Amino acid sequence: MGQIVIFETKKTATHSLFGSSLRQSDRKAPVMKRSKIGIVDDEVGMRDALFALLSENEFDPVAMASSADFAVVRKSVDLDLVLIDLQLRGESGLELAMDIRRTGDLPIVMLTGRGDETDKIVGLEVGADDYMLKPFNPRELIARIRAVLRRYGKGESLIPAQENGDQVAVGHLRVDRENKILSAPNGDEISLTNAEYRLLDFFLDRPNEVISRVELLAEIGSDLTRYMDRTIDVLILRLRRKIEENPSKPIHLQTRRGQGYIFVTDDEAASL
Repeated sequence: MGQIVIFETKKTATHSLFGSSLRQSDRKAPVMKRSKIGIVDDEVGMRDALFALLSENEFDPVAMASSADFAVVRKSVDLDLVLIDLQLRGESGLELAMDIRRTGDLPIVMLTGRGDETDKIVGLEVGADDYMLKPFNPRELIARIRAVLRRYGKGESLIPAQENGDQVAVGHLRVDRENKILSAPNGDEISLTNAEYRLLDFFLDRPNEVISRVELLAEIGSDLTRYMDRTIDVLILRLRRKIEENPSKPIHLQTRRGQGYIFVTDDEAASL
């Protein structure tokens, strides 16, 4: 079993393992509550660098080298999110992600040093909330972690919804675009992965307009531009399950064969 480090402060790290370094001025001001972030990576240098980066940005990191370490930590530590390396020594990070999804809704961000399209698609299908290729910009990783935590209502990034915020009705659901929250009629939040919300937000900006897969791949985010068309299909399917009353017969998120997808607003749907 690998070494487990819990809430230990490290002062230095090899930031060259990422795409670029994080300046002192980019750090977020201290907050009362620190989110506990698990790091499952068998590479010592990367694990230490991630530990230092998270500590500097007011998170409580928990470093682990394997899924066995994770199983031990999970019994005593209430994690808010976990970073999982795709290629762990002698095992698959995807298998660990699937095990986590079978037992709960812990937010997951996958890290990988290779650009295998199949792995990315499978990662999204098993429920990973975001996917990043190494080397990556540390500021971008921190931003994505905070965005995923916000999706789940965790961490200091959560902002209470404003009564007169930028809210949009989608059928019987409501999207608070200011705070990036999808709510059911009873007010309960419907959990969306980071990629799912970015897709929904993009469609809300361009209602009743047919958008091709190529355009979605180009516009939805820089990380998704490296994915295949199949990735968009997977995200569309998952999003339909969350916003449509009958996902097999969608009212809002519709397919236009040979053209792409269109997000039909309530007014347009009622007139059809």
